[in-house]
Amino acid sequence: MPNKTDSRQDTVLPGVPYPLGATLDESGTNFALFSEHATAVTLCLFDDDGSERQFPLTEVTAHVWHGYLPGVAPGQLYGYRVDGPYAPDEGHRFNAAKLLVDPYAKALSGEVNWDAPVFGYAVTGKPDADLTPDEEDSSWGMPKSLVVDPTFDWGDTRPPATPLHRSVIYEMHVKGFTELHPEVDPEMRGTYAGVAHPAAIAHLQQLGVTAVELLPVHAFLTGKHLVDKGLTNYWGYNTLNFFAPEARYSGSGDRGDQVREFKEMVKALHRVGIEVILDVVYNHTAEGSELGPTLSFRGIDNAAYYRLVEDDPRFYMDYTGTGNTLDAHNPQTLQLIMDSLRYWVLEMHVDGFRFDLASALARELYDVDRLSAFFDIIHQDPVVSQVKLIAEPWDIGEGGYQVGQFPVLWAEWNGRYRDAVRGFWRGDERHAAEIAYRLSGSSDLYQHDGRRPYASINFITAHDGFTLADLVSYEHKHNEANGENNRDGADDNLSMNFGHEGPTDDPAIRCLRARQQRTMLATLLLSQGVPMITSGDEIGRTQQGNNNAYCQDNELSWLHWDLDEEKEQLLAFTRALIELRREHPSLRRPKFFQDRQIRGQEIRDLLWYAPNGSEMSDEQWQNDWVRSFAVQLTGGALDVLDEQGEPLQDDTILLLLNAHDQPVSFTLPAAPIMVIDGEVREPSADSSRAWDLILDTAAPEQENDAAVLSPGDAYDVDSRTVSVFRWQAPTGDDQRAKSTKSRKKS
Repeated sequence: MPNKTDSRQDTVLPGVPYPLGATLDESGTNFALFSEHATAVTLCLFDDDGSERQFPLTEVTAHVWHGYLPGVAPGQLYGYRVDGPYAPDEGHRFNAAKLLVDPYAKALSGEVNWDAPVFGYAVTGKPDADLTPDEEDSSWGMPKSLVVDPTFDWGDTRPPATPLHRSVIYEMHVKGFTELHPEVDPEMRGTYAGVAHPAAIAHLQQLGVTAVELLPVHAFLTGKHLVDKGLTNYWGYNTLNFFAPEARYSGSGDRGDQVREFKEMVKALHRVGIEVILDVVYNHTAEGSELGPTLSFRGIDNAAYYRLVEDDPRFYMDYTGTGNTLDAHNPQTLQLIMDSLRYWVLEMHVDGFRFDLASALARELYDVDRLSAFFDIIHQDPVVSQVKLIAEPWDIGEGGYQVGQFPVLWAEWNGRYRDAVRGFWRGDERHAAEIAYRLSGSSDLYQHDGRRPYASINFITAHDGFTLADLVSYEHKHNEANGENNRDGADDNLSMNFGHEGPTDDPAIRCLRARQQRTMLATLLLSQGVPMITSGDEIGRTQQGNNNAYCQDNELSWLHWDLDEEKEQLLAFTRALIELRREHPSLRRPKFFQDRQIRGQEIRDLLWYAPNGSEMSDEQWQNDWVRSFAVQLTGGALDVLDEQGEPLQDDTILLLLNAHDQPVSFTLPAAPIMVIDGEVREPSADSSRAWDLILDTAAPEQENDAAVLSPGDAYDVDSRTVSVFRWQAPTGDDQRAKSTKSRKKS
């Protein structure tokens, strides 16, 4: 977008202090910047040839420096120079020689040039180098903020508003998803427009997911240490600005059209009922430690935006491993976060947020406080409290692992679910009782404080760690490409290679690996809670054993769409699993199981069986060798209502799980008693009713009626396999519900 600013006004008018940022009207633009400790603020406008015009802002209201410039139009490049004390020992790092990005800029143009003097101090390599300010101008190497026209025609599209308990989340990287997609136009690959392409959306629709969770799209920085290695920041967890969409994912350039392109993507996804959740990083910024660059917050008001060491404010509290932590308890910083969240909901129409290292935002002093100001203000906000809120419930600080400790309204990435499922299917001991909790919604973590099963975001893999294919192919990380001598990334992955590290042509090993992938996907999608699938796991994506591919913006990380027969089968199986979950509300209950009699009758909503058909005892759950059991989700009336307010009904579902490396024979339980139309229905002697096999991860291609068994019959569950049976609930008159087709018992 060209710079259309005219020269009608060389003098800044007073303007207004709110809203912060650059606010366009029909005559010009209002600029407002918060800085409590600054002594002077200068607005800098840049022409396309790089020439700079400076406008001192002299109006200050409640620590907000503001002014209005007539004639400033969309596409105008700008930045700030902020003066004040350069006193690191007191927490202040003002330096007017350094051009600064507006924290409220809605778009950025250009990138940081590390050859420019973007550090606020003279870089000498000495330990105390940051105590001496650098006086060189950094503007030529800095991205510029942009005045943006916010208008956009959303038409009649509305957010899908899918209830969380019915959600299936697909964690996805904007670029990696379509960069190699052969059906996406080459100029659109790897962009927001690429995600909106019909071929990309068709994959999501056919898969059956209800939401995409995008890895960070806030404007972010590739650090100098990566640039020096010839690497890049692929994941995006290094935010420079919390309002501007990352321009490297824009096929429209970086002069403001990236905002429109992002909105077009959201609009296209909403049209087909898919929500957009953003992975957001409000816990730290790209400016790093005291030895990092001065790009925005540090030069505007270091002491206000960051958590500084109390007895030595030269240094930063670091709960994030990145060198700094935003001070979410400072009112202005908290306002910045809330303004950003509301902007993405109201202006960009996103449907929710996943908060990276959310424990860092909740810290009061050194403790994670569930009643911190961060939670209070979100719960009281009429906009943000109504969207999906998902926490990564840990940081690297003491006491930072807070799975199960976030308050109502919040869902959490359930790290205990990931570890339990991986360990159980690897054959580890002492995991049976743990995985039973995880399969049934993790009531031990979420029920005690009034939350529901959908507080648990269940996942087995995520962007950080092995892909699903690598989880069954590698027992050790292989991160040499990251340039850190394989020291980075987690060492304990609860993975298994089935006898060979990495790719193999051995058909037996390939068969076992394929089954293990199906079994873990089945576990994920048949568990209570909200499943999250990592993009590419449905087509066998590999990172060749790299479990920390944060800096690999190349074919190692991107999805490959040239699918062989094995990958096509895995994709078809994943689609079938999601369809099965959608068809059976028993698999996605909005309330916890009571595991007791229902309405005083001899009916229980949840039953656990040993392979011999007897109910599991407490002693059996504690035995180290228990790796096989069954769980029955009793159907009939589920004691909840559907979207029309009618009692929700379903078949009874029986899951048989065998984590042994040998087959195990299961005795199928008695016919279930169910509540149908408000009445207790005893098991019928009708021979047309039986346990129907509807899924087996050892034989995914078999017909649904391949096994029709009576109570008491035996069924052999192969090694590392999930088998799923259904007892169909009668509807209305039992005679009408009778099956007319011939059944052959096995």
